[in-house]
Formats: sequence, C-alpha cells, structure tokens
Amino acid sequence: MEQCASVEREVDKVLQKFQTYGQHCEQSLEELLHYVGQLRVELASAALQGTPLSATLSLVISQCCQKIKDTVQKLALDHKDIHSSVSRVGKAIDRESTLNVDLDFKQPFLELNQILEALHKHDLGPALEWAISHRQRLLELNSSLEFKLHRLHFIHLLAGGLNKQLEALSYARHFQPFAQLHQREIQVMMGSLVYLRLGLEKSPYCHLLDNSHWAEICETFTRDACSLLGLSVESPLSVSFASGCVALPVLMNIKAVIEQRQCTGVWSHKDELPIEIELGMKCWYHSVFACPILRQQTSDSNPPIKLICGHVISRDALNKLINGGKLKCPYCPMEQNPADGKRIIF
Repeated sequence: MEQCASVEREVDKVLQKFQTYGQHCEQSLEELLHYVGQLRVELASAALQGTPLSATLSLVISQCCQKIKDTVQKLALDHKDIHSSVSRVGKAIDRESTLNVDLDFKQPFLELNQILEALHKHDLGPALEWAISHRQRLLELNSSLEFKLHRLHFIHLLAGGLNKQLEALSYARHFQPFAQLHQREIQVMMGSLVYLRLGLEKSPYCHLLDNSHWAEICETFTRDACSLLGLSVESPLSVSFASGCVALPVLMNIKAVIEQRQCTGVWSHKDELPIEIELGMKCWYHSVFACPILRQQTSDSNPPIKLICGHVISRDALNKLINGGKLKCPYCPMEQNPADGKRIIF
C-alpha cells in the first residue's frame, strides 16, 4: 500500500502541473493575441497615412516581439518541467515494482537492440551475423532479410566508386544462394557496375543509393526478429489505444442511434457489436469472416460457404436465399444448386 501511495503522489503532482500549465498557456495566448491585435491596428494606420513608423510604434513592436519571445521561452521551460515530472512517475513505478528480470530472458532483447543501433549507424556486420546464425528459421518464415542485408552491403561498396569495384564483384558471390528467388534484383545490381566509371548517382541506377533502404532494413529486421521471438512488432497497448481511437467515434454514433430509436435486442448473447467496425488492414490479426449479407461473424454453427461463382457468404444467408430449390448469387446473376456450395475453413 505504501508503494502504491508513493506512485499516486507522483501522479497527483503531474496532474496538478498539467492543470497549471493549461491555465498558463490559455492566459499567455490571450495576451499574445492582444499584442498582435494592437500591432495590426498601428501598422494599418501607418500604412493608410503613408508615413514611416514612429519611434513610439517602433517601441511597441519591439516590446511585442520581446513579449512573444519571453512567453515562448516560459512555455518551453514549463513543458520541460512537466516532462521531468512524467519521467519521475515511470522511475517511481520501476523503483517500487522491485522486478528482477532473469538475464537469460533479457539477453535476446539486448542483442536485438545492439543490432538495431548498429544498423542506424550503417553497420551491417552484427545484423549479418545474426541472420546467418538464424538462417534456417528465417527460411521457414519466408524471410528475405539475409538477402537484403547482402544487397545493402553490395550497394554500400558500389557507393565507393571504381576503387571498390573489385571488392564489389568479389562480394557478389554471396548472392548465389538467392539467385532463384531474387534473380531480377541481382541483375539490376550487377548491371549498375557498368556505370561506376561515370558515377552511380548520375546513372539509371541512382535509386540504389537512396537512404530509404536503411530505414527499410531496420523495419525488416525488427519484424523478422520479433517473429522469431514470438512477439508483436508494435506494443499491444499502443495498438489497442490506436484501435480504440478509430472505433470510439463509431461506437458513440451507434449508442446515440440506439438511444434515439429505443432499439432493444441489438446486442447478441456473445456481446458482439451489431455492425462491423473497419479498423484497416493494419489491425487484421486473425482469419475472421463476416457475412456480407447478414453482417454477422461466422461461427462453427454458421460457417462461411463458397459458391460456385467464387463469392462467399454464411450458411444462414445461403438458406435464406434459396428459392424453389435454387440459389441465385446476391453478387452476380449465376444461378446454382445450393448443395454445390463448399464450406471454407480458415
């Protein structure tokens, strides 16, 4: 209880500072708007009269600029103080939690962070060693990480010009195991050697020198390394928060409609939403199918059924669409026998 009280006190301090900061920001903004308004009036008057700025007006402008500068500096200092307070909350939680993490558990994460730091410094050595040591598991994931690392090292050599030509040709032997899957990319890299004398940056292969390749390799390494460790690339908390931000406005609209129309029984016994909320492809983690006709998620008792024409609906929807022993697809004019539909298992 004492430990929780310590953390709670730090949180209260942060909340109090946020409130004070908000009030100060509002007051400062009103003062700045007042000064800007005065300046506009004075400048407009001077422009209409066609007279140069008076000593008084010049003084007002100077004072206003200084006031703006002082206000911005004050807000920056307040923000820095708040950031420091927020950091203390995290440190208080870490200090009171007294968690002892086993070194064997931490080691893979420490290694991955060290490799990422090296990649940010354009050092491919640690990442290549890691990829080679985990080659078999990466192949099982259909990962192209090792090839991309060799490719980036080859491009790094190309950037050295003619002085690195022989070294680049020698290093090209690393592409042999990947020739079947990445033939086109290898051909492009080998073709770029012809332009080394003229300068690769002025050739049709100048895109190879784009710095975006380094950002891409960091992303690829993080994704594949997390897959091997059975981890999510992104924080589950941040993903849940982002999904909630997308879904909440829709849910509020649904709630308003339900209350306005006094609808009852719109929620199923499983507490499922009465409509499907689209969160985007980024938030697709499971193979789930919602019937496009009945707008409900399929289940073992109501599985997805593929029709002869290729369209997929739920079994309940199929049964409702049967007319005279025949079924007409709701998406195309093909008429078919309902018994020809096949169940799909995700």
